[in-house]
Amino acid sequence: MRQGKQDVELGRFLSLILRHNPGVVGIKLDANGWADVKELLAGLHRAGRIVDMNTLERIVRENSKQRYSFNEDHSKIRANQGHSLAVDVELKVEAPPEYLYHGTAAQSVDSIRMQGITKQSRQHVHLTSERETATRVGGRHGKPVVLKVRAGAMHRDGFIFYRSENQVWLCDHVPWEYIVK
Repeated sequence: MRQGKQDVELGRFLSLILRHNPGVVGIKLDANGWADVKELLAGLHRAGRIVDMNTLERIVRENSKQRYSFNEDHSKIRANQGHSLAVDVELKVEAPPEYLYHGTAAQSVDSIRMQGITKQSRQHVHLTSERETATRVGGRHGKPVVLKVRAGAMHRDGFIFYRSENQVWLCDHVPWEYIVK
């Protein structure tokens, strides 16, 4: 298997571990979503994935979505956002740009029209400043639809926004009235 393909597969596995189920390799995350790197590498080994520190650092550095971060001395690692687990990744409140985008599948639009954009099993709704990114995200689940969100208006109306380390915009809910029709 090529290194690139192996890295993508390992990145997906890390996403499962660091965002949703650290128990799959027998580790725990702290309250801020950090995993001990030595424990993670040992857990990966137990799961049949032989990964060294250089490989892990490469995955973090080269991940196209910049999903992971190390602490200063690289003794801990965490996912930057997208958790279904209750962790506090210490997001800072930030004023969003006037418009953001949300990618979804065409079959989800009727539900969104009724409920707005909801966080579902995650801690936040994910938004992006790039229409292309939203199109890619929406395409993962069927025919993509890109919704334009009046984020600036939401912010002025008291909605709180965060921006993750990898530049994903996050909020708790987007009511339908803030979506440009």
